[in-house]
Amino acid sequence: MTIGNVEALWTQTLFSPVPVRNAFEVTIERLVQGIRLGVLVEGDRLPPERELAETLGVSRVTLREAIKALRDAGLVESRRGRGGGTFVAAPRREPARSRDKIEESIGYALDDALALRKVVEPGAAALAASRTLSAADRSSLREYLRESTDTTPATRRRADSRLHLAIAALGGSALVTAVVADVQMRLDELLRAIPVIPGNIAHSDRQHAAIVEAILGGQVDAARAEMEEHVDGTAALLRGFLS
Repeated sequence: MTIGNVEALWTQTLFSPVPVRNAFEVTIERLVQGIRLGVLVEGDRLPPERELAETLGVSRVTLREAIKALRDAGLVESRRGRGGGTFVAAPRREPARSRDKIEESIGYALDDALALRKVVEPGAAALAASRTLSAADRSSLREYLRESTDTTPATRRRADSRLHLAIAALGGSALVTAVVADVQMRLDELLRAIPVIPGNIAHSDRQHAAIVEAILGGQVDAARAEMEEHVDGTAALLRGFLS
């Protein structure tokens, strides 16, 4: 599974057919998720309307309404003329919100969201460690690790999410990858509500490195344990600031 295949799995998850019920809301959710997690980055052009509507299994009217909502939110912009289309825009910074507002936004109580992550992400890391990774897989994972540390504060959160998504994708399960993407979306909402702490960033970098090395070494139990420790550290920080 090369780096291109990892991204293809993300794209497959993002652009899989949406449920018939709540098609408008789910279409928005999928596109926003892709932008917030860095699967779709600033300047990326969305597929043509007809193609994207067919891929998502929604009507073109529904897709247009969803894209208009994203455009109103400043997440995409439309350009006319030659080379035109709908492009991902630079995400806006959002003002701090109360815990109640954040929990309403992520759809879970804080403790429930953190419990979901603790169940899912250590298992995803263990699954990745259980697989025989190609040289390309190994190189890709190291590159995602490098990107997560060699970045600016403004882009760090997205690079962090991309590393976690890559770990999930290397497990080979689209379903697991989809759940981890959902967890990362909720986590992003939470982390944007607390201050950035340099000491925590350095600790997180070391934990990420330990997780990746355990996966590359095929150490299933160690990968699970390292990810669980990482998850618990983030949970403690969030509970401390948001409780």
